[in-house]
Amino acid sequence: MADDKAREGLKVLEAMSKEELIALVIDDAKNWLAHDGLWFQAVEAAHGMDAAIDADREAWARFTVIEAQRIMARLGSKPGGGIPALLECLKHRLYARLNDQDAIEVSDERAVFRMVDCRVQSARRRKGLPDFPCKSVGIVEYTGFAETVDPRIRTRCVACPPDAGDRDYFCAWEFSIE
Repeated sequence: MADDKAREGLKVLEAMSKEELIALVIDDAKNWLAHDGLWFQAVEAAHGMDAAIDADREAWARFTVIEAQRIMARLGSKPGGGIPALLECLKHRLYARLNDQDAIEVSDERAVFRMVDCRVQSARRRKGLPDFPCKSVGIVEYTGFAETVDPRIRTRCVACPPDAGDRDYFCAWEFSIE
């Protein structure tokens, strides 16, 4: 019975045009991000900001590994591909469907990955809210993702809210292999 329902869902996808599939992927990413935000707000309302951030770090510590593993499987890559593999995998994250991101200072040993426009932070600014202090979550998220792609990769936060300063990006992460 469940397999029949899954086949029905696949038939719907198979009948869609490329443009419809792209729109679906973007919409699914938006739904995922909306759920993530609502989940966070529910924990914050029940237990406070510190507890919500603690829970968020724990969730990201697990999710980022799963996401990296699934991306690598989809791309047919194995751990150990270095900075080039990491940069390719970052292009396939759910965030990449929603945020403007880039990589600068790229070499085989190092790259700086930047979130130029972050959907979450931009929405907060439009509402007149302060930036969400996501640095501690980002450290867990980007370190876990990078180490899943290649255990040799080290991650350093260049800047991320709540870090002060004028910059033309929301956060930046340095990835390196020594």
